[in-house]
Amino acid sequence: MQLNLQIKFEFLPLLFCFYKQKKARGSPKPKTMHYQGVLKKMQTEFSDTVQYYLQTESDFLNFNQLLDRSIEIQFEKYECLNCHKQKKIFRQGHCYDCFYDQPQTGDWILKPELSKAHLGIEDRDLDYEKSVQLQPHIVYLALSSEIKVGVTRKTQVPTRWIDQGASKALAILEVPNRYLAGIAEIALKEHVTDKTSWQKMLKNEVSSADLLEKKQDLKQYLPDEVLPYYLDSNADVWELNYPVLHYPLKVKSLNLVTAQQYEGVLKGIKGQYLLFEDGTVFNIRNNEGIVVRWTL
Repeated sequence: MQLNLQIKFEFLPLLFCFYKQKKARGSPKPKTMHYQGVLKKMQTEFSDTVQYYLQTESDFLNFNQLLDRSIEIQFEKYECLNCHKQKKIFRQGHCYDCFYDQPQTGDWILKPELSKAHLGIEDRDLDYEKSVQLQPHIVYLALSSEIKVGVTRKTQVPTRWIDQGASKALAILEVPNRYLAGIAEIALKEHVTDKTSWQKMLKNEVSSADLLEKKQDLKQYLPDEVLPYYLDSNADVWELNYPVLHYPLKVKSLNLVTAQQYEGVLKGIKGQYLLFEDGTVFNIRNNEGIVVRWTL
């Protein structure tokens, strides 16, 4: 017994020394993670609170989990989403040549009334245009700042509304092709806007207008060609909630190509925007086609 006690007491100075060293080191710091990839719009999942995901070269990041954390974004280079060459981005993530050549960037994308696939007329690639234009489309009302009218493929409900940062949305028409949706939108935007005030949307300055009431009021302005597709039943108004801890009072848009680097604490995500603590906002979709390095 005496021998055991003696051994234990001999080890006490060593144990005390180890304790002091461990205490001095303190708790380990969170590991810094680096990710890199060409920007494409965030993928979303509709739920009680919209979930946001971003694809990088090697990972699939849930940005909701990054709220209240410091994020550094660094511009690396350009990469066209179509040809993948390191060429300056012109629009919609494409270089100049690809933007004016590829069917997915045709004028009918932003102006659906220019669609001609239902007539068998090609713009850039008739097979592609038929695959997109000749499918059910929804004409809708949304509240992102004021009431706005818009068009989307039925398969993009509610993704389109999430991407716009809409708080509420309601379908007016379900038509069989993009052209009919386009002429309906042209008629209705004489009476409501087809634009979103992104500054108001990001500050959560959203109108409290009644979408169901507005839908009934606008019916009288619809072209005869689309009246058979009017959704008479009072369909449910979609309500969308975003992961935002704090809405900014003022917003300033980040031009990462000019700034080259930015660091801030993420306070929210709405539409395709990251909202930071200092009022800086970064539009992921508007920056498609640039390669960035994320430090988390």
